[in-house]
Amino acid sequence: MFKRLSLSFLLIATGLVTGLVLSGRVANRDEVVALPMEEQAPAATAARASTPAAPQAGPDFTAIAAQTTRAVTNISAVQVVRRPNSPFAADPFFQQFFGDPGEMFGYRNRYESSLGSGVLISPDGYVVTNSHVVGENNAEVTVSVGDKRELKALIVGTDSWTDLALLKVDATSLPVVPWGDSSKLKVAEWVMAIGNPFSLNQTVTLGVVSALGRAGVGISTYEDFIQTDAAINPGNSGGALINSRGELIGINTAIFSQSGGYQGIGFAVPSNLARRVVDDLMEYGEVRRGSLGYVDVSPVTTRLAEELRAPNTDGVVITQMSRASAAYKAGMRPGDIVLSVNGTAITNPSQFVRLIADAAIGSTVRLDVRREGRTEAVRMTVERQQPRVAPRR
Repeated sequence: MFKRLSLSFLLIATGLVTGLVLSGRVANRDEVVALPMEEQAPAATAARASTPAAPQAGPDFTAIAAQTTRAVTNISAVQVVRRPNSPFAADPFFQQFFGDPGEMFGYRNRYESSLGSGVLISPDGYVVTNSHVVGENNAEVTVSVGDKRELKALIVGTDSWTDLALLKVDATSLPVVPWGDSSKLKVAEWVMAIGNPFSLNQTVTLGVVSALGRAGVGISTYEDFIQTDAAINPGNSGGALINSRGELIGINTAIFSQSGGYQGIGFAVPSNLARRVVDDLMEYGEVRRGSLGYVDVSPVTTRLAEELRAPNTDGVVITQMSRASAAYKAGMRPGDIVLSVNGTAITNPSQFVRLIADAAIGSTVRLDVRREGRTEAVRMTVERQQPRVAPRR
């Protein structure tokens, strides 16, 4: 009897405990479900806030690349180079004592080839490239267009001042890249470079505009470059620099490199300058620029400013000049400091060269000049610039 009572009590107790546990779980579950929505909202918001945002994608140039790569050509040029026919041709010791070895041993012609890129700017076959791509004394220039045709090219003209050249191939209905306005470019704007680096045709690289108006680089006489970090390598010379609207805003010209390859600094001739050069080459076969005659200028250093009794280092100083120059005839002399041209302050020699070169031939320019501590205005007539060879890189 006692055993039966004990067993009954045990069963009842077990049932109670089980009921409590089960009801406790249900109660806990019901409690969680029953939480008011206004109390859940902060927790949900915090959860969403802690979720990292998806990274933004870069600029999409896929459609632009599809439209423009076919208008970037591959250019190969073979030029005849006259070399001394002598084993001492490269011996500076021999040249110091005996002069040019070619005069003693004669000369021979040697064929040298170069490769680069070009940009089609008209459906009837005008191509812009660099003058150093086609070289001098050319024997033959070949342009490979987008459909892999190889066409012989006529050199319409070259301009050593800007390192640009204009070619013409006999073809029609060719794809082109429309001109853009390089004056609207901004630093950090995305750009795309297209060319044929290391003979890898129609290679596309992407970067930004690193700087504008770069001068004093030592690449050419007339310097006003777009600097970009879009990868440019040997063979890219003469290729296209394209903006996000698919427009040509520069002609890739050179790289700054200690290794011979890409190091994040490339230079392109702005499209507005290239377009002006192209227009002159089409019309005259050469580029017509203004000049004051032979006038050599240098930056004003602190030491020069003290010697010339200048209060600061503003402007550029005339170091050499020709007596036959318009500047000399107007009364300017070595040691004069040019502060401005037609009211535009001069900050470096390259800017002075550009302002005079861009002046209309026959027009009158005003130069504000500092001389012996005094400032005076000098006016003179702009002459036509005589062709001269730009410094070789």
